[in-house]
Formats: sequence, C-alpha cells, structure tokens
Amino acid sequence: MDVAEKTVEERLSKIEKRVSKCAKCALHQGRTNTVFGKGNPRTKVMFIGEGPGRDEDLKGEPFVGRSGQLLTKILEAIDLRREDVYITNIVKCRPPQNRDPLEEEVRCCEAYLIEQIDLIKPRLICALGRIAAQWLLGTKEPLASLRNSENFYRGIPVLVTYHPAALLRNPELKRETWEDFKKLKFLIT
Repeated sequence: MDVAEKTVEERLSKIEKRVSKCAKCALHQGRTNTVFGKGNPRTKVMFIGEGPGRDEDLKGEPFVGRSGQLLTKILEAIDLRREDVYITNIVKCRPPQNRDPLEEEVRCCEAYLIEQIDLIKPRLICALGRIAAQWLLGTKEPLASLRNSENFYRGIPVLVTYHPAALLRNPELKRETWEDFKKLKFLIT
C-alpha cells in the first residue's frame, strides 16, 4: 500500500467515525449501525445507492442483503469483484420501513458523500436506482430517461442503472441492466 492510498484510507476512516456519531437528522434514532461505504479507495468506479436496508443496518456495510448478493454476481459477470470497486449510499442510516430518504435527510448526509467522492476520485459513478440518480443529478426525470442520457456529477460521468432490488422485484429489467454493466465495463477499461 502506497502512502497516498494509506492517506485516503485514513481520511475515509476519519469521516466514517464522524458519520458514526452523526445526529443531524432523525434517521440516527432508529439505526443499529451507520453504513458508510466499503471497497477500494483507488477504484475507477464508485457505486452509489439510496440508503441502507435492514441487513445493511444490522451489519454496518452497504449492499450485503439480497440486493447486494445480486450486485456481487453482476460485478463478477463483468470480471469485477467487490474489492475492486467502492460502494456507498446517499444516506448513511436506514430510513424506517425502507422508505425513500427525505430531502432533509439527504441534505444532512450530502457533505459526507461529497467527501467520499472527492477522496476516492472515481473515473465513473454508477447510480443504482432512481433515488440515487435523481439526487446526484439534481433532477426529477424518470430513471429510463436518465439511463439513456449523458450525465455528470461534479464533472464525473454518471452511469444510471436499476437498483438491484428492482431486479429482484422485476426480473424483466435484468437485460437492460446487463447492457448498462457492459457499458460500465467498457468505460472503465
């Protein structure tokens, strides 16, 4: 591990400690654990979902439940491992009953996400699902429209695709998602 990578990991760890004590919004009241992010701090691609679910809240890691298992399989299908990428969410605490995060909750976590992105400096961001895509891109456009357009967040290209949970509910979306992930692989190689 080189000095720069160690510094990035140390800085991410400091942010994670701040997040673990965060009480800026009401989400902290129901959390078991904060879910900061996990993966390679020198990755080319950063995956951003909307927020932790029950399994993630219990374990304190992003995408470890059924959706995460599916994400892992999709990554493996394009010759990536979870250890090759960085995975995080818009909000770091679980919204009750897995509801969409509220605007004020996202605003409270936004600085943490910006710090993560600034430290990791990915070449590509993959927004997993409508909520993450709309927040990152500052729009209310539907996911289908965002998937088929050129998008940027603070100068970084953003590839928009379906959230793995949507694929579990609607398997017919898997073909489109597969096309998105093939595009992702092309963009980072």
